[in-house]
Amino acid sequence: MIVVVMGVSGSGKSTIGRQLADRLGCGFSDADQFHSPANIEKMKHGHALNDDDRKPWLAAIRDAIVARRAAGQHHVFACSALRERYREVLGDHDGDVVFVYLKGGAEVIGERLASRTGHFFDPVLLQSQFETLEEPRDALVIDIRESPEHIVATLLHKLSACPGGAGIAAAAGISPSP
Repeated sequence: MIVVVMGVSGSGKSTIGRQLADRLGCGFSDADQFHSPANIEKMKHGHALNDDDRKPWLAAIRDAIVARRAAGQHHVFACSALRERYREVLGDHDGDVVFVYLKGGAEVIGERLASRTGHFFDPVLLQSQFETLEEPRDALVIDIRESPEHIVATLLHKLSACPGGAGIAAAAGISPSP
């Protein structure tokens, strides 16, 4: 199973994604590593990406997802995936790619971004992320106000109930949900 942890910048995608991958004993990839240097510079200077900027980025992430699936590996990706059409590029219709939406309000996320250091994302862009966000219809929705540990534990149980979730449950050492 491939898990894509999604949401606006500052929602906790990397933190939750890494912890989830650790619990599953599988790999983790942050979508930021797939951005071109030009995209990073653009965001560093407070300019939102457009769909043309995102197209090669999404294709690179999709290629990585396809490679993990072909190898039969569980893998966790952290990716904003803000629009439905972006999720269509990354996902599939057989349930092997599961989206997890880390949902939180602008106030909570704004506070997180204000205290974050060492990241290229300019917090000024948060509003544009919320404007771009199309909340997913077919994702597992997680409230970000809980602790990362609680979020990951909740997520593991939700994932174990998904089609193909028995492998996730076994990897995490939990009993599958009925």
